Amino acid sequence: MKLTIAGCGDAFGSGGRLQTCYHVAASDTNFLIDCGATALIALDRLGLDTNRISTIFISHLHGDHFAGLVWWLLHAQHVTRRTVPLTITGPEGIEARFVTAAEALFSGSTSTKRRFDMRFVEYALGEPLAVDGMRVTAHEVVHPSGAPSCGLRIEADGRVIGFSGDTEWTENLIPIARDADLFIAECFAYDAPVRYHSSWAVLRQQMPRLAAKRMMLTHMGPDMLAHLNAITDPRVILAEDGLVIDI
Repeated sequence: MKLTIAGCGDAFGSGGRLQTCYHVAASDTNFLIDCGATALIALDRLGLDTNRISTIFISHLHGDHFAGLVWWLLHAQHVTRRTVPLTITGPEGIEARFVTAAEALFSGSTSTKRRFDMRFVEYALGEPLAVDGMRVTAHEVVHPSGAPSCGLRIEADGRVIGFSGDTEWTENLIPIARDADLFIAECFAYDAPVRYHSSWAVLRQQMPRLAAKRMMLTHMGPDMLAHLNAITDPRVILAEDGLVIDI
């Protein structure tokens, strides 16, 4: 599998980075992990075909992680004229939140007859979900978003990607990360505690318990970005927009 970082920034674009969106090319399918508001811009810059993406996994319902779905619908309908089905997975209430956001930004956009099937599938927390030949298990994390916020463990092509979503430390990160080929860890701060977010100080301490093969730090705020030179552990990757990783 090949993972391309379309966006790894925080909600505020710290460091000029785009919002959260990871593109994964597997043997039989392409999928996204999260779809922030800047997702289409990033995918276009990288030359990644949105019509080849069959599944979008959403971790939680904050705009910098799911709002790109609004523009995705319009782009698929009017620009790429998509005909292939699209599956969107997410926490309880994802379809209703999507409709609310889309109608607020583009009135009538969700009632237009589509050329493609767009289905929403909700997670049952802690239970594996089979979707489009893959398996995803969502575990609730600590990050208020008006719905359960989740970390995700995605299994495809015999590989495992763990994704923390946005969260402060929680024991639920351990089953997400354990033995994962890549654990994508939100790391907003360097060493200062930040409510509902993580820091390198915490993740460094917990690395033996997380037990991932590799860990990638992402969603970094200004303080964390200012300390990137201090991260020297060879098991740790520092996310950058456009970075490509073989898994």
